[in-house]
Amino acid sequence: MSAHDVSASAVPVIDVQGVSRRFGSHTVLDDISLQVARGELFGLLGPSGSGKTTLIKLMTGIDKADGGTVRMLGERMPKLAMLQRFGYMAQSDALYNELTAKENLTFFASLYGLKGERLRSRMQASMAVVHLEDHMNKTVSAYSGGMKRRLSLAIALLHEPELLVLDEPTVGIDPVLRQSIWQELGELRKGGTTIILTTHVMDEAEKCDRLGLIRDGKLTAAGSPEAIKRQGRAATIEEAFITLGGGVRS
Repeated sequence: MSAHDVSASAVPVIDVQGVSRRFGSHTVLDDISLQVARGELFGLLGPSGSGKTTLIKLMTGIDKADGGTVRMLGERMPKLAMLQRFGYMAQSDALYNELTAKENLTFFASLYGLKGERLRSRMQASMAVVHLEDHMNKTVSAYSGGMKRRLSLAIALLHEPELLVLDEPTVGIDPVLRQSIWQELGELRKGGTTIILTTHVMDEAEKCDRLGLIRDGKLTAAGSPEAIKRQGRAATIEEAFITLGGGVRS
């Protein structure tokens, strides 16, 4: 390994320092700092409205922090040129319903600079991951909700990004396919892809290398699932989440 490789791997893929975000008088994120290392599968766990999606939007440059800094792969965000280095799957599907799946894939591929044989092979490969290769020419308006989620994931995987950012990727997906998607995420991680995802599903949280627990815009704990359970003196992530300031709002 060269000196350049060593220094590159030492740079966090995501480096969030003292980040805050407000909407009017409401503070959505309050002084959050965290780092995600290359090759990690990092989960953000928290109830609806805790600030998970806002933090994801700051990481990807879709939104801008009011205070603090966000760096992706060493670059200060937001930065348009970083678009080709990460894949993003939003909580709500950003698809063109009047187009076919293939037309959607082709459109998003053009944003990543994919064309020719590489485009064709990547479309087939990413649709195979989500078991939609037989529905390539179907209009998206004819897709079920679960199929749309799967197509959104295929789009995020199209350009084989270094970093994959997934906002609640398995919502609305049946248990069998959810298991299949998690197996694929595991394979991607083994191949060196860094994955950040949000979830409020406790068994998904257990599958992450490390977790960040978010409650009311604050990072209440961060570490491996086992470390978080120890910190919360709990047998399960759910118990630890409640003990460490998680749980459901009253």
